Amino acid sequence: MKVDLNSLSLKELKDLQSQVAKAIAGYEDRRKKEVLAELDEIAKAKGFSLAELTGIAAGRKRTPSVAKYANPANPADTWSGRGRKPRWFSEALAKGKKPEDLAI
Repeated sequence: MKVDLNSLSLKELKDLQSQVAKAIAGYEDRRKKEVLAELDEIAKAKGFSLAELTGIAAGRKRTPSVAKYANPANPADTWSGRGRKPRWFSEALAKGKKPEDLAI
């Protein structure tokens, strides 16, 4: 594939540069995944996991947090107590309710 770079405008050259950078990054990512898969197969054939051999722990999978509070107006609307307080929770506290009153 030959492209006459001298005949392209500055915008076209920059677009081409961006496309090339994305293609290179995508190629590198694909190659890394292929090599990791090959190494994982070799490790499994020898009775190990790749994480054991490299000393890198596998990523921790988080479980969703359990709901602790429910909206009195709509019990399906819940909050785990983590993160930003929902508006209904803040409004209930402003009206004099305690968090224990909203607990599930």
